[in-house]
Amino acid sequence: MSGIRAVSTTTPVGRQRATAGSDPAWSADPYADALHTGRGPLFLRRADGWLLPLDVERWCEEADATDLDVLRRCEGPVLDVGCGPGRMVAALGDRGHRALGIDVSEAAVAHTVGRGGQALLRSVFDPLPGSGRWGTALLMDGNVGIGGDPVALLHRLALLLAPGGLLIAETVPGPDVDERALVQVTDLHGPPGPAFPWARVGTPALLHHARTAHWRTDEEWSTNGRTFAALRPT
Repeated sequence: MSGIRAVSTTTPVGRQRATAGSDPAWSADPYADALHTGRGPLFLRRADGWLLPLDVERWCEEADATDLDVLRRCEGPVLDVGCGPGRMVAALGDRGHRALGIDVSEAAVAHTVGRGGQALLRSVFDPLPGSGRWGTALLMDGNVGIGGDPVALLHRLALLLAPGGLLIAETVPGPDVDERALVQVTDLHGPPGPAFPWARVGTPALLHHARTAHWRTDEEWSTNGRTFAALRPT
């Protein structure tokens, strides 16, 4: 896709700061440290002390069978929103897809580039290359929670996808989950990262929000305890 400018080893990630989103949450040290070591523990912590474990080890490994099942559904050039350390972007490239990862974490972008993938230090709400031309957008690992407002996120993704484009979102396995909260990234050892809004939604809640945002359901499925929905804007 024309217009993609990937971070590379000759373009330091730090140089991208001026164009990154204002949300610093995923640049917090606990997250960067966990990606550096490739392991947790790492959590999202709500103000009431509730902890959501984050599967850093799986994110840092190669794409697994469940991930590959998602990739087989991808169409055209793929935008991986909240790409983390880049397992999906790397796997897409290995399979001949043109793919770009975006993330607000310098460490995540650096890991993606280190795996041979293309990545930018951007928020999904920032100006992005290829707007209106992406064949597929991915929201893996609960990234449908980005921004704490699924409807706003869906509206934004509709502008990024080509007409008839595909969104694949990984949802919370609990079917009744539909919550918003301010959370922090923490490893329970050092200081937590800054608070930021996040959402957790099961598939029924996502499909409800999708109807509100004028998306239609293409498919829903579960594999190895993980749940997904495929949507298209109407």
